[in-house]
Amino acid sequence: MTGENFAATGQLLGTVLAVQANFYRVQLDQEGGEMREIREMGEQDPHLPYPPLLLCTRRTRLKKIGQQVMVGDRVVIEEPDWAGGRGAIADVLPRKSELDRPAIANVNQILLVFAVADPPLEPYQLSRFLIKAESTGLDVLLCLNKSDLISQQEQQQVSSRLLGWGYQPIFISVKDGINTDQAARYLNNKITVIAGPSGVGKSSLINTLIDSLELRVGEVSGKLARGRHTTRHIELFELPSGGMLADTPGFNQPDMDCIPEELIHYFPEARKRLAVASCRFSDCLHRDEPECAVRGDWERYEHYLEFLDAAIARQTQLHQQADPESTMKLKSKGKGQSQYEPKLESKKYRRISRKTQLQDLQELYRDEE
Repeated sequence: MTGENFAATGQLLGTVLAVQANFYRVQLDQEGGEMREIREMGEQDPHLPYPPLLLCTRRTRLKKIGQQVMVGDRVVIEEPDWAGGRGAIADVLPRKSELDRPAIANVNQILLVFAVADPPLEPYQLSRFLIKAESTGLDVLLCLNKSDLISQQEQQQVSSRLLGWGYQPIFISVKDGINTDQAARYLNNKITVIAGPSGVGKSSLINTLIDSLELRVGEVSGKLARGRHTTRHIELFELPSGGMLADTPGFNQPDMDCIPEELIHYFPEARKRLAVASCRFSDCLHRDEPECAVRGDWERYEHYLEFLDAAIARQTQLHQQADPESTMKLKSKGKGQSQYEPKLESKKYRRISRKTQLQDLQELYRDEE
């Protein structure tokens, strides 16, 4: 049943803004069924915001069937207690999209925020975030903050470089209010996840986009040139444009948990090559295979090889966990090269220790006596 069908039955519909412990903060739709009647009759508690926020629990039936409730979920609410601001989630509508890390539903796009200075832009780290974002299948928007700290010529150089990667960055300065309105237009009527390393100005950008918020802003650590983590949990914030923005806990390096064969498709410049030519082998990993359409002189190819090595190592680890009897392990040789070697913990390949050899000699002498 669609959201419109639920609204026609008079049931309350809302969006989960935050999940904490076993409670869910839900913002009700402005014009959904019973909510419309309450507004027209003037029965809404004047102390509640409009549209009201309810602190909800999950029905036991949902727990029994294992139905998880995530931030971003569209839910059906029963038995609202307007005076107490409480309610119960009776059902979860089908999701249009779903992310596991961060755990959030119905996202339309990912906004990556990096700084061009303080801390300086690090291509390898940026690539890692971009690959993680591309792996979700969602649209990726790249904002480069603190553009006031570099010259126009430096901006042009960075822009040209990233265009070669397949991205058109938006240069902003939250401090000086440069192009923040341009970034805001891309968020209209969409649910957007904002991500990036700590200390690049994510919380400051959110505070600028949503005047009513006062998120904690972390300073950049002078020792490591990294920001201190300031976000503790996932939360959706309503934008003046009607969209929603999800702030996520800060992290420095996303995991490379993609399938090795799919990794190449997360590089726009590689996708462009594959669109006009194909590799000789369907399972080509684009390392040393003959007649490869991808391998060649493009800037992030070295990044691809390193990420591929990490993806293969992770896949091998998962296989070994599933098959503990395996006697082989994958050893990295660098630059995307790896090979299988025997596990040293296997008795077949373990060198006998000197202590054991000495004990054997002592026993041999005793036997001869």
